[in-house]
Amino acid sequence: MDKFNRTLAGYEPMVLSIFRIATGLLLFQYGVAKILKFPVLPYFASLSPLITVAGLIEMIGGALLIAGLFTRPVAFILSGQMAFAYFIGHMFKGATPAFIPLLNGGNASILFCFACLYLACAGGGPWSVDAMMRGKR
Repeated sequence: MDKFNRTLAGYEPMVLSIFRIATGLLLFQYGVAKILKFPVLPYFASLSPLITVAGLIEMIGGALLIAGLFTRPVAFILSGQMAFAYFIGHMFKGATPAFIPLLNGGNASILFCFACLYLACAGGGPWSVDAMMRGKR
């Protein structure tokens, strides 16, 4: 088991970069759907100012995460936004207030919140603009 752990540990920096890129792409798609209306989603048909701001943060923050530029502060902001999205948009959704994400549709918000919190702590990995600017590529 020790050999297995050592083998996988060697890939940890690259997988961190892949995780950052995948998280950024997923957040970027939510921002594009909210701001550019592509793809057209019925629950983003009429945008409130709050959803417009959330879409801008997701689109710009997602793009920055994909590139790995300012990864830690951007991920921290996105983590807070996703926590805010859960508590404002999902927690009291439904017939009864439910803290159960499966019932209130908040699964993605919670996952994005903790994924971005991890990226805020771990950084962008070796395949990022941040690493290139530090000369650690």
